[in-house]
Amino acid sequence: MLTIATDIDALARFGRALADPIRCRILLALRDNPAHPADLAATLGISRTRLSNHLACLRDCGLVVAVPVGRRSRYELADARLGHALDDLRTAVLAVESDRTCVDSHEKDCC
Repeated sequence: MLTIATDIDALARFGRALADPIRCRILLALRDNPAHPADLAATLGISRTRLSNHLACLRDCGLVVAVPVGRRSRYELADARLGHALDDLRTAVLAVESDRTCVDSHEKDCC
């Protein structure tokens, strides 16, 4: 049985990952298909260095895994349910209020 602290930690990790638009784009891309970093960087239009930093964050959060494929690594979601969670969260947020914009926390308390 999970404890409340464990649930909160898991949701905080997911929220931290989703707090950055590039990490959101990476998660959505990997939801569709596993990918090699070079392909992901090209698809997202970002440098490999920047992508590497975001992938490290997502790995640390436990949301993606690197799968060795020969001398290269392919990235994929750590669990297929994360892809479903992303879809569910996106549609739920859009269903609640699609015309809202969350202000950055440094400007004002968010939501």
